[in-house]
Amino acid sequence: MRTAGIGLLAGAFVVLVLVLALASLFTVDQTEQVLITQFGRPVRVINTAGLHAKLPFVQTVISFDRRLLNLELPGEEVILGDQRRLIVDSFTMYRISDPLRYYQAVGSAEDAIIARLNSIVSSSLRRVLGSNALLAVLSADRGRIMGTIRDQVNAEMGSFGVAIEDVRIRRADLPEENTQAILSRMQSERARVSRQLRAEGAEASARIRADADRDRTVLLADARAAADRLRGEGEQQASTIYAKAFDQDPAFFRAWRTMAAYRDAFASGSTRLVLSPDSPFLRFFRAAPEVTPP
Repeated sequence: MRTAGIGLLAGAFVVLVLVLALASLFTVDQTEQVLITQFGRPVRVINTAGLHAKLPFVQTVISFDRRLLNLELPGEEVILGDQRRLIVDSFTMYRISDPLRYYQAVGSAEDAIIARLNSIVSSSLRRVLGSNALLAVLSADRGRIMGTIRDQVNAEMGSFGVAIEDVRIRRADLPEENTQAILSRMQSERARVSRQLRAEGAEASARIRADADRDRTVLLADARAAADRLRGEGEQQASTIYAKAFDQDPAFFRAWRTMAAYRDAFASGSTRLVLSPDSPFLRFFRAAPEVTPP
């Protein structure tokens, strides 16, 4: 009996040691940072991963994510510096940098800061974008604008133990009524440019046609003048040749011209001439022409 009692006490002692060890020891993951509280009062912060100890049943371990967190804001309408309206969707990259401040500000829930962060980011967006024009927001200058917003939000969130890594505009759209007005204005501008281009094209076409007609008239006039000159020179040369031929053999030339006249008059076979039988035109029908020996 005495031996059994000692065994029970030893077993109870071992169980008690195990329970105390389990209640005292805890692990911190590489993606976590831990705040130790004692009766609700913060005691210390642990940022190193590994096995750690605490007072059992007295101290409580509260874990916070040390990784980069993302907060997406829904689209909201912002009035820009040039009084234009813009629907802006943004997102914020942040991390819990000081678990103690975070716990003192919002408690142990990691999503307790979302409402506050949402409000601060929205206010900073409206304040900074309200001092910049649309062209600046849509140009390469957006990086400077978003840097200003990030710095402002970071300054305000520092007291909450939160560090802002980046604030970005995911999408920026014009309101529906503004979009339709801009599209109508763009269509009107394109129609005006189209009409102007057509008018300039018609003017250029008329000018090219006028130049082509003038060149055509000049070319035709020059061609006619050259043709008339060549024709006159040809007729002159033909007359000279005919005159020389006539001087060489007048009788043959008269006979040849009469034969050519016969050919032109009777070639169709249906020509009718009313002439007297003794007409000089028909003299070769009555007698053959005289041939002069060479």
